[in-house]
Amino acid sequence: MTTVSDDLVGAFQIEGEPVRGRLARLGPAIHEILTGHSYPEPVANLLGEACALAALVGSNMKFEGRLIVQAQGSGPVRYVVADYDTSGGLRGYCRYSEEEVAKACEGFQRPGARSLLGDGVFIMTIDQGEDMDRYQGVTAIEGETLALCAEQYFAQSEQTPTRILLAVGQADDGQGPKWRAGGVLIQHIAGDDARGSTQEAWDRTQALFETIGEDELIDPELASNTLLWRLFHEDGVRVFGSKMLRAFCRCSQHRIETVLKSFPAADRAEMVEDDGKIRVTCEYCSRVYAVEPDSLDEAAA
Repeated sequence: MTTVSDDLVGAFQIEGEPVRGRLARLGPAIHEILTGHSYPEPVANLLGEACALAALVGSNMKFEGRLIVQAQGSGPVRYVVADYDTSGGLRGYCRYSEEEVAKACEGFQRPGARSLLGDGVFIMTIDQGEDMDRYQGVTAIEGETLALCAEQYFAQSEQTPTRILLAVGQADDGQGPKWRAGGVLIQHIAGDDARGSTQEAWDRTQALFETIGEDELIDPELASNTLLWRLFHEDGVRVFGSKMLRAFCRCSQHRIETVLKSFPAADRAEMVEDDGKIRVTCEYCSRVYAVEPDSLDEAAA
């Protein structure tokens, strides 16, 4: 069986059973994303879950494009967004109130999605490029975890029975604690005339799925193939189609300058700092871009 390790997402099929799934394990990539900002631990956990979820769902796309997982509400975290593209690039960002997050953490070991986001919506957006219309599905935030929100999304939008488990945490690799994330998704393949009812097999697989510990998904010493074998060794499991994942932001000097050119000259003038430059910080990766205002005027002319 193919090994799936850090910063990889792979599909699997339980042999002889009407169940397919995907498993994601994130190490250096998620550490880079989560340490790009000084997130409080509950916020970092929420963003890590969103990134793992985006990798799980996005890796199933059969075309070039992007999957954007977003949740937004009235709570301490205004929104969380994770952006996966089919080359394996992954980025994410949270906007939050530090004071409100601290208050929400009182009495909780780790507040979940519902506590952090409050009343709001969970959104999945498929972007196939400029020449194609975006597809977007929206459901209410009803579960305490992003995994439950996603299960509700699949039940409502695709009528596909789906189970998801997400985990985020830190592990010491000998050089200090590092963020890790993992996720596993299983889906039920409906029966037909040839196959007959598949409900019993789905119920059995769900029972096995529920034995997965979050600590197993982020354990750096537990190989992914070992985890899958523990779960499904009685039936056998086949892993295929693994894809590398990496932290990758699409910001660039050119993109920043293009955005600035869309502002009226008077507005750009107000952005100029004391040294005569305009500085823009990417909200995803925190990279700071310095732009000469004259270069924007010349380009506009």
